[in-house]
Amino acid sequence: MSATVRSPLLPTYARFGVTFVEGSGARLTADEGTTYLDFAAGIAVVGLGHRHPDVAAAAREQLDRLWHVSNLYWTEPMARLAEQLSDRFGGAEAFFCNSGAEAVEAALKYARKATGRPGAVALTDSFHGRTLGALAVTGQPVKRAAFEPLPVPVRFARPNDVESLAAAFAPDTGLVLLEPVLGEGGVVPLDSAFLRAAADLAAEHGALLAFDEVQTGVGRTGTFFAWEQAGVRPDLVTLAKGLANGLPLGCLLVAEESAGALGPGDHASTFGGNPVACAAACAVCDAIDDDLLARVSLRGEELRSGLEAFGAVRDVRGLGLLVGAVLDQPAAVVVSECLERGLLVTSAGERVLRLTPPLTVERADVDEGLDILREVLA
Repeated sequence: MSATVRSPLLPTYARFGVTFVEGSGARLTADEGTTYLDFAAGIAVVGLGHRHPDVAAAAREQLDRLWHVSNLYWTEPMARLAEQLSDRFGGAEAFFCNSGAEAVEAALKYARKATGRPGAVALTDSFHGRTLGALAVTGQPVKRAAFEPLPVPVRFARPNDVESLAAAFAPDTGLVLLEPVLGEGGVVPLDSAFLRAAADLAAEHGALLAFDEVQTGVGRTGTFFAWEQAGVRPDLVTLAKGLANGLPLGCLLVAEESAGALGPGDHASTFGGNPVACAAACAVCDAIDDDLLARVSLRGEELRSGLEAFGAVRDVRGLGLLVGAVLDQPAAVVVSECLERGLLVTSAGERVLRLTPPLTVERADVDEGLDILREVLA
């Protein structure tokens, strides 16, 4: 569909003038037949690539058995996925929903019920979602301004500034919400020392520590959870994006030692824990083994090393296959020119190019993507 054609969709996205009809691995095909190398992966969603055979088979098998029964009853895929995530986390209870924003909303409610305090501490430049609660803890004024006043009393600290973080705590603080790597805020990793300080401050003030791993989780950074690399285990974790490889699924994980705050009727999601999405997510968890995680780290190193050689790149940062390149020019122009040459990338700020290829990306794909970027940035 051309960008100039009037659409019956609400104009909440500035869409590019391309319509995709098919995907396979790290490739997408448009309706007119052009093939693209996908280093966006649905904004870090299609972690195992398009139409991953094991995920597709699991979803297809579940479609042939059962689609939905509501959360008044148990289903096998939901129970199996909760067990897999608990094992990965080291003991946790799961609440399933449909998106990252819903998972953040669940974390906000959980912390308020558990601590009796409505306040939160978050970071400037952070992004946690577009619903009112998630937007309230998003540290980007341009996204918040049109919808204020927002429903959560929140104080913002500067990333990797422990003094600023400590000063943000108040008597009403019940939640500390951090992205281990700020995604929309410029692909900015948080230091291990900063994450440890956050855990210590939360414990000192009787608040819960939550890591928003909607973008960093499910293998994206080279470990299943990004927090594993810092050795800081939070009370709460939010997941979505790559969890079901493109099917809508979000999750709040609550550490066993922090469990018990919510009971029947305190929170709900009609489609949360959908059997088809959960079956797909189980296949995703099965596929993310040590070999794949090692490849994620290796491919990420290759991608960052290639970017560092470009004169137009001022800095390269990130973890695993969540990579940000700080440019000497507007990122939006580079995104558009890459699209014209058959490469999909996204931006994360005015001058930050974000690359989130599938975790299964091959070395040849990395080289091809770098060749296109070299041509564009020249």
